[in-house]
Amino acid sequence: MAKKEALRELQSRLAERLQAARTQQRGSSWLAVEVAGRGILFPLKEAGEIFALAPLVPVPHTHRWFVGVANLRGHLHGVVDPAGFLGVKSGEAVPQQAQLVGFNQTLDLNCVLLVDRLAGLRGEDQLTREPDESGARPRSSERDTGTPVAGNGRN
Repeated sequence: MAKKEALRELQSRLAERLQAARTQQRGSSWLAVEVAGRGILFPLKEAGEIFALAPLVPVPHTHRWFVGVANLRGHLHGVVDPAGFLGVKSGEAVPQQAQLVGFNQTLDLNCVLLVDRLAGLRGEDQLTREPDESGARPRSSERDTGTPVAGNGRN
């Protein structure tokens, strides 16, 4: 029972911080989540509501990363497993603290992402760029999209 209360408190704190971050005009903000032991950042402007894990109905003849559909607040949403999509997960069980992260309503997507754990909000001042594992120098552009966020780039 104490775990459920702590989870509810965490969710309410995150919801408050999400709302506050949306109203503040400061540098880009990110929603940090953990997927298959790897940290992933989502732009806060594109993140939507965070849901507790709901019963999932599998859909036949789909990719493995498409987990199924869930009824969230009376609407059906497709559930995507980012770890499976990126090829960094091998059919492991869904953790108890798993959550569903929706997209901003302005994106008009009926889809949620299955994440193992919420890690909180991050600002650009809290992020540091790590060098590429291959030993290559990072590109000079700050907006480099050639480096994969998760995985080893060989998927």
